[in-house]
Amino acid sequence: MVGSETNALLETKEPRKYAAEFEGPTKSTDTFEITLPAGYEVDDLPPPVDVDYEFASYHSKTEAAGGVLKYSRTFEIKELSVPLDKTDQLKKFYRIIASDERNTAVLKPTGH
Repeated sequence: MVGSETNALLETKEPRKYAAEFEGPTKSTDTFEITLPAGYEVDDLPPPVDVDYEFASYHSKTEAAGGVLKYSRTFEIKELSVPLDKTDQLKKFYRIIASDERNTAVLKPTGH
């Protein structure tokens, strides 16, 4: 795992009684470049992710070029408070991020 933006705070059995509060607006961008091992090429890449809610957004993509695997993502909190009636959207948002963070690129031997 290259880093984590997910949050399991909302994954409780008890219903929330209050709005979700963030410390402040935030925007972080990560880019990771990994040189492929000699003798391997990319066979499959994870799909890009584009999630945009009023309160937050998350975008990621994985590309391969010139023997380098490049993963980039942007995570943004746009509103400090997410009302109780949007808790399900916030849960879905963090579940999508968690799923993206578990995705993998598949490599195969080049066959030389």
